[in-house]
Parts: sequence; C-alpha cells; structure tokens
Amino acid sequence: MKLAIANLLAAAALLLSTQAFAETLKVGVVPGVYADSIEALVPEAKAKGLDIQIVEFSDWTTPNVALQSGDIDVNYFQHKPFLDNAIKERGYDFTSVGQGVLANIGLYSLKHKDFASIPEGGTVAIANDPVNQGRGLLLLQKAGLVKLRDGVGFKGTLDDIIDNPKKLTFKEIEGPQLARVTGDVDLAQGYPHFIVAAKTFDPSSGLLYSGVDDKQFAIVFAVRKDKADNPALKELVALYQNSTAVRDAIHKAFGSDNKLYTLPWLP
Repeated sequence: MKLAIANLLAAAALLLSTQAFAETLKVGVVPGVYADSIEALVPEAKAKGLDIQIVEFSDWTTPNVALQSGDIDVNYFQHKPFLDNAIKERGYDFTSVGQGVLANIGLYSLKHKDFASIPEGGTVAIANDPVNQGRGLLLLQKAGLVKLRDGVGFKGTLDDIIDNPKKLTFKEIEGPQLARVTGDVDLAQGYPHFIVAAKTFDPSSGLLYSGVDDKQFAIVFAVRKDKADNPALKELVALYQNSTAVRDAIHKAFGSDNKLYTLPWLP
C-alpha cells in the first residue's frame, strides 16, 4: 500500500514537473489543413513538453506581421517562394526550419464541364498575391486559355498575359476565399484543402491540376532567424513530420484524395 502511494505521488510529481517546465509555442496558421494538422499534433506535443497554442488567421498577410512582431513563434501557411517574396517586399528577417505538406492547386468550374465551354468574356477568379497568382496563370496557360510572356514562370502577373483569345476577365481574390466565389464565376483557381474547409463543392472535381512534384511549393515552418536554433521549434517540426495523427488529419483535410497532396519530407 505504501509502495502504491509512493508510486502515485512520484507520477503526480512528474506530471507537475512536466507541466511546470513545458515550453509554449504560439503557431500561426490559416484555416483548413494547416490548422487541422497542427491541432492534431497538440496532444503528442504536450506529452513531449511542448504546449502548442494555435493562432488562426483568415488572410495571408497578417501571419507574417505577427511573426515579425513576436506575437507568434512560428507560422505555417506559406511556401518558400511566397516567403521569399515577403522577405524581399517587407524586409522580414525570416527563415524556414522545416517542410510541411505540399498541396496541389487546380482550376475549377461549377458552370462548365470543360475549358472549351467557357464563353468569350468569361470571368476567372485568381489569387491576388504574387507567386500564387503566377501559379494560377501557369495553369491557365497549360489549359490553353492564355499565353504568358516568355520566362516569367510562377512570378507572372496579369500584366504578363500576351494572348487572351477568349477575352477572359479576371477577379483577383485572397487565396483562402477563392473557394467561396467559385460558383459566381466561370472558372476559378482553387486550393483543395480550402474547398474542403469551406464545404462548398468536391475538391476532386478540378478540370486541371498543377501536380505535386515541385517541392519548392511545400508549406514551410517559418520563424525569425534569431529563433532558428530554438530546440523547441526543431522538436515541433520533428513531431509534425513523424506523427500518424498529423498524417490522418492531412488526408482528411484533402478530402481523403491522395492525388491532391503529398508529404515531401518522406523519401
């Protein structure tokens, strides 16, 4: 009996000690797969002494502002080209400490069954930020709807369209909101995980997809450079990449469709 009580007290002391010395990490995310997968990691992280506090944003600008000001410790919503552009434009002193999920993007229409059916003067919704707009334009070029200036690649903008045979018009929309306007336009750039989160239509119904082979578009864990060697941040990434619960959450967030994403850190 005394031994049982002693063991109970020891376990309680260990629990209190773990809680007392747990390190808190504020992680900035946007809704969908990023928020869901970090949420799935919370119990495992707590068991390892990391107290994850999720801070959710609804746009692609504020998470970097919050990281720069120190309101959060890390954000998880952007790929490396987007991060590089933010650093160039805003002077952020950020770096990546690890890879996350690599999402496919697509072109979706709730009005037309194929690209040939899109009418002259039709409206296309496309991402309003650098890089992601370029990715959408490359898809439109692949679909034969526009032609871009040679060499612009994913850095292209609407100003780089040199041929637009259907005289399409464009609506520039914040990336996370594209899923909600798809029904109002003839064609829209889309992110399957945002479509799932919005519960608007089938994320597997795209007319064309980008493919998931270009690892530079994998979402990264971005931190301030002065925090890059923080052991807690390295532990966060390691836990995320090895968590079964995280992988299950990612799969669900992409509508359980393997073609819509990949895990680029795996061999």
